[in-house]
Amino acid sequence: MAETIGSEMSSITDKSAKIFVAGHRGLVGSAIVRKLHQLGYTNLLLRTHADLDLTRQSDVESFFSTEKPLYVILAAAKVGGIHANNTYPADFISVNLQIQTNVIHSAYIHGVKKLLFLGSSCIYPKFAPQPIPESALLTGTLEPTNEWYAIAKIAGIKTCQAYRIQHNWDAISGMPTNLYGPNDNFHPENSHVLPALMRRFHEAKVGGGEEVVVWGSGSPLREFLHVDDLADACVFLLERYSGLEHVNIGSGVEVTIRELAELVKEVVGFEGRLGWDSSKPDGTPRKLMDSSKLASLGWTPKVSLRDGLRQTYEWYLENVCAANK
Repeated sequence: MAETIGSEMSSITDKSAKIFVAGHRGLVGSAIVRKLHQLGYTNLLLRTHADLDLTRQSDVESFFSTEKPLYVILAAAKVGGIHANNTYPADFISVNLQIQTNVIHSAYIHGVKKLLFLGSSCIYPKFAPQPIPESALLTGTLEPTNEWYAIAKIAGIKTCQAYRIQHNWDAISGMPTNLYGPNDNFHPENSHVLPALMRRFHEAKVGGGEEVVVWGSGSPLREFLHVDDLADACVFLLERYSGLEHVNIGSGVEVTIRELAELVKEVVGFEGRLGWDSSKPDGTPRKLMDSSKLASLGWTPKVSLRDGLRQTYEWYLENVCAANK
């Protein structure tokens, strides 16, 4: 696959250029908005779902026709855990396909210079080689519990590639690893492993619990990236990358679930015991993305796991706990 089409890349040099961040209230979108503000961008287009329903083609067309953004970061998506994916498969495939198709097509039609589409590491086959290279896409069957979401995200990558090939249009895709940070979901049932652990250790600490028991053996390896690092990588890709292939965005650092639990326990300050229920499933033994392509372009993550956990716990105390009082 040719890595660059066209003689020059679009680059965000004008700090007053209109940038539409779709999904600005979520974990990823809010981090991207923070990063752009921090870098001095002054003309961000932000719309809530109530203001702009991205599943409605006519509304999206009207928005692009009126506002004419120069750059688009597509971080809007319908997301959820295993239970939600299993219960609402039609929603996960149709809503995500609608959002992507509407935004990508309208962006192209209305003269957007560059679009960045964000996916998920679940696009890769269930038994992909480890670490997972970009070339593993479509080489095997998906994890059944989230295949509807994954297929929608794969379609998003392919849509960007198709518009690049047919129209010579600068649409790129980034695939983040497991993310955490401010605005994460700390819901008791629906959150991912890291925020779930943080909440459980905090509640045990406040409630005077003596032990927190975690599912499995603690041996699976997982990779985590602070969402502020992802936001930094997104701006980097918009400025430096113009290629047909999607780009993995990871930390390159693996920890066992046991190491993660010990670290969260320490950051939260829970002084009780940590137990393991080995009768419960471990899940995939290892899930690491190969981010060497992004590293070769010159980007590396900056937030260590310990510092990121400390910052995330402070946000949890100030925003989730304070709101529940």
